[in-house]
Amino acid sequence: MAIRNIRELGDEILRKNCREVKEVTPRIRELIQDMYETMYEAQGVGLAAPQVGILKRIVVIDVDGEHPYTMINPRILESRDTQTGSEGCLSVPGKAGIVTRPNYVKAEAWNENMERYEVEGEGLLARAICHELDHLDGVMYVDKVEGELYDVGAAEDDEE
Repeated sequence: MAIRNIRELGDEILRKNCREVKEVTPRIRELIQDMYETMYEAQGVGLAAPQVGILKRIVVIDVDGEHPYTMINPRILESRDTQTGSEGCLSVPGKAGIVTRPNYVKAEAWNENMERYEVEGEGLLARAICHELDHLDGVMYVDKVEGELYDVGAAEDDEE
């Protein structure tokens, strides 16, 4: 396992569509483990393969430190309601912006054993699923920001 370099806004790989995974090979398993290690090291809650330079439809998500999701070839089946809140991205370090996303999402994906499963999420999990799946189609949260990006911590600094 290894920490991989996270690609940042401006890197053209982040704007490309990812390819479906046909089978989980030892290299794919290693990629998934590296993605978890990289995400945890960067203190993120999700990471998509293009963020580490790999154009495969794979994301890892762990919003609570207890329920990690490996999502291969994921897609959203259902969404409803909305939430508007601050969102950031490991590929846009030090910045955040206000984004409206569904408050409930039901998605399907395949795990590292290529077994299909469904996940339902609300709040932060729904936001993370939508955010990471966007990465697989070359879409970044900055494309959806309402208003301007701001420096993380700027709001707290203004109050002191």
